[in-house]
Amino acid sequence: MEHADRLINVQELADYLGLPVTTLYQWRYRREGPPGFRVGRHLRYRWSDVQRWIEDRLETGSPEPVSQAPSRVARRGID
Repeated sequence: MEHADRLINVQELADYLGLPVTTLYQWRYRREGPPGFRVGRHLRYRWSDVQRWIEDRLETGSPEPVSQAPSRVARRGID
């Protein structure tokens, strides 16, 4: 298996990004962050997808996820 096709678990990704595991689960719930998928009961990420997601963040210069949900202010209807 090539390194780019390697599957990593939530803890490995959290350690790599320096984030709590709960942040990754929150991103997943909100459809933000790198794409992941279930293998049985276990959440896995493809390393190439994680790299692509990081590159997208760097290219846009935005810390926001690609799926950029409306801001909290906009969701409340406050301008």
